[in-house]
Amino acid sequence: MAWSIADVARMSGVTSRTLRHYDEIGLLPPAWIGSNGHRYYEEADLLRLQQILLMRELDLGLREIQAVLDSQVDQVAVLREHHQRLLREQGRLETLVRTVGRTIAELEAGEEENGMAKINRPENLFEGFEQSRPEVEAEARERWPQAWEQSRQAAEAMTAEDMELWQREVTAQMIRLAEFMVAGTPVTDPAVQAEMDAHYRGVCRFWTPDAAAYKGLGQHYVDTPEFRANYDKIADGLALYQRDAMVVYADARLS
Repeated sequence: MAWSIADVARMSGVTSRTLRHYDEIGLLPPAWIGSNGHRYYEEADLLRLQQILLMRELDLGLREIQAVLDSQVDQVAVLREHHQRLLREQGRLETLVRTVGRTIAELEAGEEENGMAKINRPENLFEGFEQSRPEVEAEARERWPQAWEQSRQAAEAMTAEDMELWQREVTAQMIRLAEFMVAGTPVTDPAVQAEMDAHYRGVCRFWTPDAAAYKGLGQHYVDTPEFRANYDKIADGLALYQRDAMVVYADARLS
């Protein structure tokens, strides 16, 4: 039995354009091409696509994936690694369910008379939220390759306790910044800029951006849905507010 490229795209969620790209680079050629020029895939090809997607979940690049698939590397070991990652993800999602339920209860309890919910203050506001996705990391790696490598090495050197403390510090800082925004404090205000100085020093624990890179990082928070959603869960527009504050800081302190 064979499936057309449209069938495979529908079943797998991988776009036809991506499947054609996989064919062009030799990662996933179709079983055969019809007289109409359409690509057709057989069961073995679907299994190979599944393995590609599994290894993409492990954040392997396409060249690395092709090397694994075209070699005698133990693919069962790769799948076991993916299985362990899924188990960790399952635990994260269970934590996230508890976090969202707790936040809903707190927002309902703290709703003001005008219908606006107060900014939430729990230190574990983001407990269970995924901090980064493979495609976000890939974009950062492409935009700032040296910084990404420095950040990766610094993060790997942190203990679980260090990472948890850092995440709590970041969350607390975001909440303080949201309070300035809600109060209508200009981003040029010294208190806001003091928060940006703390933010910049926090970033420097992983890599040291210059003025342009720091501005780019602020725009990255706005443009990347995962980052922007995390900010906006505290207060709508927070990502934009921080970006503007980072621009002011970069111009004043880093230029």
